[in-house]
This record gives sequence, C-alpha cells and structure tokens, in this order.
Amino acid sequence: MKRLYRFLVALSITLACVPACAAPLPGSLDVHWNEGAADCSKTPQPPLQVYHYNAQTFILRESPCATFEAPFMYLLLGSTHALLIDTGDVADPKQVPLAQTVMALLPGDGDAKLPLIVVHTHGHLDHRAGDPQFQSLPHVQVVGTDLEHVKQYFGFSDWPNGVSQIDLGDRIVDVLPTPGHYPSHVSYYDRNTALLFSGDFFMPGRLIIDNTQDDVASAQRIADFIKNRPVSHVLGGHIELDADGNTFDFGSNYHPHEHVLELTKQDLLGLPAMVAHFNGFYTQDGMYIMFNQFRVLGAELAAIVLVLVAVVAVIWRYLRHRKRLRLAKT
Repeated sequence: MKRLYRFLVALSITLACVPACAAPLPGSLDVHWNEGAADCSKTPQPPLQVYHYNAQTFILRESPCATFEAPFMYLLLGSTHALLIDTGDVADPKQVPLAQTVMALLPGDGDAKLPLIVVHTHGHLDHRAGDPQFQSLPHVQVVGTDLEHVKQYFGFSDWPNGVSQIDLGDRIVDVLPTPGHYPSHVSYYDRNTALLFSGDFFMPGRLIIDNTQDDVASAQRIADFIKNRPVSHVLGGHIELDADGNTFDFGSNYHPHEHVLELTKQDLLGLPAMVAHFNGFYTQDGMYIMFNQFRVLGAELAAIVLVLVAVVAVIWRYLRHRKRLRLAKT
C-alpha cells in the first residue's frame, strides 16, 4: 500500500509538472537585426528580414527604412497548421512582400500548402496593415482584431479571464488576454519553444498604457501564468531602445546599437510591481517609459494652446499700445 501511495504521489507531481517541466525545443537568437540607416535613400535596405529561430519558428522584421515602426512578426509551424502573429505596418506588397515571403516559408505546394492562420497581438495599424496581402489567398484565415472577433474566435466567454488554445498539430499555443495597451490585446505562449509573444504589452521600448486598471490586472495575470512554466524568451512587437536603454527618437529610421529583442521571464515577473507604480500619466522605471498617450497628447495640446493664447495676448497688447501712441500723437 505504501508503494502504491508513493507511486500515486510521484505520478501526480509528474502530471502537475506538464507543461511546466517539459523541456522547450531549443532555438537561437544570435542575430543582428537590420538597423536601418541615417539616410535610407542613400543606403538601400532589404524591406523584410527573416530569421530562423529554429526549423519550425521564424522571426520576421520590417526594416526601419521600410517603416520607422520596424515591427516584428512571428511564424510558427505545426503539423496541420501554421500561425502568423501580426502582419506589420506596410500594406503594399511591392514595398514589403510579407505574404509572398510567409507563404514561401510554408511547406507544401498548391492545395497541399500548410494552412495558415493569421492572428494579431492587437489592432493598432502597425500590427495589422499587411492583412490585405493575405485575405484573398487560399487556405489562409485572417482573424479580426476588434474585441468581439477576438472573443468569438478564441472562445473567451469571460473576457479578460481564462486562457484559450490554438492547436497547430503537435504544437499548442496558449492565448492570454492582456488588455491595457489596447482593449483586445492578447499575448501568446508557445508550449513547444516556451517563447512568449507579448506584442506591445511588454517590450524593450515605450510602454503605452491606455487603461491602467486593465494593464495592472494583465501584468498580474500573465505573471501568474508563467510562474510555474518555462520561458525561453519574451519577444515583443518592437525595439525602441539602444543597448544603453535610451529611446530612439520617435519616427527615426535609424536604430544603431539596438537593445536586444528578447526579454526574460524575470523581467516579465517584475512587470506587475512596475506597472503598479504607474501614475496614470508618465512614469519611468529603469529603461521602461510608461505613459498614457491620450493624456500626454492632451497635455501637449493644452501647452500649445496656452502658448498660442500667450502669443496672441502679447500681440494684442502690442497693437493696442501702438494704437494708443498714434492717438496720443494726433
């Protein structure tokens, strides 16, 4: 009886450890990302960089010269389906042939081509502008980015609670609601590689937080999810920092000495405490700048209006003074 009890205890521990204790498939991030150029017209750049993380996982990046957003996209291959996370910032296939590149990476030809599911981390245009390149292709499904489409496709009945799954065939991808940056933002956890794709929710760059309450809850939700799971790397939607943690100028097509793309499990576990200190307007914590874009923009517009009012007041007083001088002379 004791032996049976010990066996059952050991079995329960083993089962509880799946998928947490499963060794992730290895991959490499020994890559130098295209840094763009100070003058793109004089330094031609390939519009799209494709990197093989491993045989079934690809990282794609639009060149900073193609778009200053320089977003990252991720292609995961399973045995029955492929998954593309985000479609970038450029719609024109002549400028960035994203669909052509992605379809060429998929195994099979014609009707035997591996079916593709196109999903997104969120609905900002720089993560979905390439959708039209895929929408008329056979064996390709493009999932919408608004909240209703996201909830319906992934089966979230109690948004933002719960975790959904995408079965690619011998490859399960967990889908986690992470609103805060965007109302329908989701992050993806690939069980095969233990890569977590965090979009703009968490990345080496500016963390735009439009809803503080949602963002704090999402940070805790994702930290709880990964606590007992392996995380090889956290891969976001952009790199906006240099190696010293300084932000590149907004709109810059040149990213010399970039920070690495990947963040760590420990970085992500520290996110709840970091966003808990966000003041709702603008807060910097180490290399991370958190801000509410609407409030910052509103403050900037208010400052511009105040300056204009002050200038108009000065001009009006000057003209009034000149008028008084002319009247005094007459």
